[in-house]
Amino acid sequence: MRRGELTRALDLLRDSLDAVDLVLDIPGVEAAREARLELHNQLDDYVLPRVQAAGTPLLVVLGGSTGAGKSTLVNTLVGSRVSATGVLRPTTSSPILVCHPDHTDWFMEGPMLPGMGRVRGPAPDAIAGDQLVVIASDTLPPGLALLDSPDFDSVFEDHYEFATKLMAAADLWLCVTTAARYADAQVWQMLERARDNGATIGVVLSRVPQGAGAEVVEHFNAMLGEHEVGDTRRFTIPETRIEDSRLPEESIEDIRAWLLGVAGDVEDREIVVEDTLAAVLDSFRTRVPEIAAQVEAQVEQRAELGRLVESSYGTALAELDEATRNGSLLRGEVLARWQDFAGTGDLMRALHVRRSRSPFARKSSRRRTAPSRVRALKAALRAGLESLILSSAEHAAEQVLASWRAHPVGDQVMAKVPAAALGTASPELSRRVTRAVSSWQDHVQELVRTEGVTKRSVAKLVSFDPEALALVLMIGLLGYGTSEVSVESGNSAVPQRLLRALFGAESLRGMGAKARADLRSRIGMLFDEEAIRFGQALDSAGIPDETVPVRLRQAAHHLEVAR
Repeated sequence: MRRGELTRALDLLRDSLDAVDLVLDIPGVEAAREARLELHNQLDDYVLPRVQAAGTPLLVVLGGSTGAGKSTLVNTLVGSRVSATGVLRPTTSSPILVCHPDHTDWFMEGPMLPGMGRVRGPAPDAIAGDQLVVIASDTLPPGLALLDSPDFDSVFEDHYEFATKLMAAADLWLCVTTAARYADAQVWQMLERARDNGATIGVVLSRVPQGAGAEVVEHFNAMLGEHEVGDTRRFTIPETRIEDSRLPEESIEDIRAWLLGVAGDVEDREIVVEDTLAAVLDSFRTRVPEIAAQVEAQVEQRAELGRLVESSYGTALAELDEATRNGSLLRGEVLARWQDFAGTGDLMRALHVRRSRSPFARKSSRRRTAPSRVRALKAALRAGLESLILSSAEHAAEQVLASWRAHPVGDQVMAKVPAAALGTASPELSRRVTRAVSSWQDHVQELVRTEGVTKRSVAKLVSFDPEALALVLMIGLLGYGTSEVSVESGNSAVPQRLLRALFGAESLRGMGAKARADLRSRIGMLFDEEAIRFGQALDSAGIPDETVPVRLRQAAHHLEVAR
């Protein structure tokens, strides 16, 4: 095992887990949060310290239900009362670790279980909190350390958390239960959890009654097989007297012999440690993808909310595109200004007959300024477009907000972001719309000037004012002459007819397509900028994006390569 590469791969996996934030309350998320935390803790508490500090003592963690006799077993193995026992439950409030004096400093200052405080023993009976009590004992060999953990079925929730945390940090987890409690669901949940997390497991069935012991043991062994932990090492302790918080020596001889045999031989001890470490790393092959799958479920929820944003603004853009084709914009002020412009002769004056080819005549034509009616029509057209775009953007924002609120996780996102900030167009949109519409009008005028090549037969007689003719092109593009727009008799020819007469159908189609595409592009960019706010809301809510599960799976792959 290349420990340097393995350490780097494990660090990468831990960093990838740090980036996982399962913020949405969706089915399965609680289990995934717990699995992520447990995996992260196991990396810090056990895997990385084990990889980086080979040759340290075998850590045997005793876990079990309330009153199973863990502390009594520890006291018996040590040969003195180091862990409190008694009728009050739970008795062990803080984990008690007993090791040879040569290893006390390593357990006090070493990397294992970095999140827990350390207290040197002996420990009083009433220590509480997440303090690891480290006690030195000459009766234990240098290669063995025993840790009495809090009861995993304690009424205190933090005891359960400590028990599971310590179980994940064990080289060998010794589950202690009784003949009266072995069928409890939590016993088997913890055994299956230890199995899935890769622990080497031993089980102790204590307080087995005389007479009916064989039947109890047979049923217990059958249940071990049913729960797929049948290959664990098994021990029984009969119902017997307890003196000075200790069992009779003969009742635990086989347990002592097993532990001392494994820990006393360096090669055997390393085999157990390596087997446990390998099994833990093997468990990552399923545990990491399961977490990644839950992250992907969160990513999909984010994607669904994003698609609702795209749909709302896409619909608004399509509706606005139709509104700029069907003539609905050419009402009120815009239509009045157009009829004023076209019906008073300003349109025809924008086209003048070339009666002189003198330099003076050409110079005077260039100096002409746009009539006031041209400026008024241009301003009315700009204001109408601005109003239409702003209205569409407001409606799109309202639609996004409504669709988010109807989505299963939408309320969770909205709880983190003020709805007032999203349910309307952004404050700066009006300024951007004004700039975009003005730029579009300038673009259309430039198209007329540079691409509006007049038909040869007309060009001999007529020149035109680009600004005025650009307005004619805009009016035509916006649907003037459709059935929805009333045209007063005598105002002018339909703009398209005039434009075809000047430029020809092909040239007109080219200019019209470019002008319409440019308008749609500008509005689309405005809507894209508006939609960014909703993406930022998703970011601020902490919902992971698609890169998070990818990094997690890549980290798991790098770990496999490093192994």
